[in-house]
Amino acid sequence: MPHQPAAPRRPIQVLPPELQNQIAAGEVVERPASVLKELVENSLDAWATQVDVSIDQGGQGSITVTDDGFGMDPAEMALALTRHATSKIADVRELESIASFGFRGEALPSIASVSRLTLTSIPRGAAEGFCIEVDSGREVARGPAALRAGTRIEVRDLFVSVPARLKFLKSPATEARRCQDALFRLALARLDVGLRLASGGREVFALRPGQTLAERLAVAWPPAVTAALLPFDFARDDCRAHGLAGDPQAAQGRADRILLYVNGRAVQDRLMLRAVREAYSGRLLAREYPQAVVFLELPPGATDVNVHPAKTEVRFRDESLVFSVVRRAIASALERHMDGAPGSGTGVREALRGGAGAPDAHDALPPRADARPGFDTWREYTRTVAREERLGFGLPPRPAPAAPAAARDFAAPGRLAEPGPGPRPGAPDPAPAPALDDLGGGPATYLGQLADTYLILRHHDGTLSLVDQHAAHERVLYHSFERAQTRGDAQPLAVPLDLPLHPAEAARLDELWEGLRTLGFGLERPAPELLRVAAIPPLLTVARAKDYLRAAVSGQSRDVRDLWALMSCKAAIKAGQALARDEALALLEAWRAVPGRDYCPHGRPVRIAWTPADLERLFKRKA
Repeated sequence: MPHQPAAPRRPIQVLPPELQNQIAAGEVVERPASVLKELVENSLDAWATQVDVSIDQGGQGSITVTDDGFGMDPAEMALALTRHATSKIADVRELESIASFGFRGEALPSIASVSRLTLTSIPRGAAEGFCIEVDSGREVARGPAALRAGTRIEVRDLFVSVPARLKFLKSPATEARRCQDALFRLALARLDVGLRLASGGREVFALRPGQTLAERLAVAWPPAVTAALLPFDFARDDCRAHGLAGDPQAAQGRADRILLYVNGRAVQDRLMLRAVREAYSGRLLAREYPQAVVFLELPPGATDVNVHPAKTEVRFRDESLVFSVVRRAIASALERHMDGAPGSGTGVREALRGGAGAPDAHDALPPRADARPGFDTWREYTRTVAREERLGFGLPPRPAPAAPAAARDFAAPGRLAEPGPGPRPGAPDPAPAPALDDLGGGPATYLGQLADTYLILRHHDGTLSLVDQHAAHERVLYHSFERAQTRGDAQPLAVPLDLPLHPAEAARLDELWEGLRTLGFGLERPAPELLRVAAIPPLLTVARAKDYLRAAVSGQSRDVRDLWALMSCKAAIKAGQALARDEALALLEAWRAVPGRDYCPHGRPVRIAWTPADLERLFKRKA
């Protein structure tokens, strides 16, 4: 059956101006943040040195932008509210050398068609300003107005004429944060301009003109990020990339702090993003993202910025040049940083304990009186117990622990195979390696450590395995965090720990609050920018808990599970660290008992294995 049209055929006709504007608004006015961006870009193109922005109800209630730019006379103001009217281009040849932010001449009429807009402006040197009011695209009033300099645009009741669009907006708090992000991205490209933002009558930030890039970033990014930024500047063949890149150690779980600019315009470009990621190749895990602010400068004719209504995408004439310059610029900064960085390895026992340091006034409540002190190795434990019993301390015999004390706090339950009897005079030490419970391929024997990184196992079926000690310990720690959240245990602190918060950290804490409390943190907010910690998860020392919270609020994770993976990686023993056999056995036994043991929390394999048949093929013993 032939398809029938849903409506009778209509003749082709020119759309009414109001409908044209609303269709254009659908392209450039996505949400309050896009309105703010368009208005502030107009202010910057008007040579403003100070731009003040005020929003209410996340921008849906009102957005007001005031600047000290060159202003407009009444005739220009009327044209500015007309589609395809602009002062930024006059000839088709100028499309190849655009230096301004906006040039389509659609923003103001599009915004006015879906809101109540008031435009007030005064040209430089004029005695009196002028005002035009527009309601849903229709002019409702005009006349003289008082204004000292520049232009003021107030947008109220956004989407009043298209209420269906309101359903697609998020909460006022979320929309306000997007407005803040949009203004801040513009501010990074114009360090010579002062910008202020107020939301709901409260000042969010005030950026003074003449700040450095690092100083501006410190307003919105937490100290844990800005303290580790690395400058870079590299040029080749009229293509220059400069800016700041984050230390790989400060990587995070989201890509929201990779900011890209082309000739001063904020863009979203996959090619540049791929170049940034490639520069960090081998320095980050698969789910980690760096921080980077990249300014790319090219001759005007080398780019096409007229490929997207919101002008957030660009095309490059020479993509390979752009990719190589961005990648090389950041890679050079990282290489210089690594060359100058001092060694930072910590002992394996420290890592197995979870980073416990010297006690301080904030240490957890003391252990029970009958608690036995920790031991660094299995042999130390057995010798101490034997000495106590020999000296008649009256202590009852105790079963061997599930793992050496060094690993006990983080290791999952599991039996460590008992070592053989003590060494005989003249006999080699240590004793023959004990067998471990089934690890796949039958019980296994620990043979030793390779390159201070891989634990070698021989299975009873002849299979040979290498276990990555760092990845295995990551999986053990991650499982411990997971179990701790389901229990919700908390360890009270004798003295609460106070952590001052950067505004960006305070906002992030609000998102993670419930997850952190479920994990076992006892948290209070005596002030908006102060966090008080009254209890911590039993798995963490005070020092490690402090690091954990700092990493959380600095944005190094998307959610609590990402944070578990991050902290597991930071706390796990490292590649290149020698393990005593007792410690290796304890780690293997703990790893054997956890679910999902074949992969670390980031998805990397923990163990690789070769069967006898695999080895025969590798040595070409059979086809």
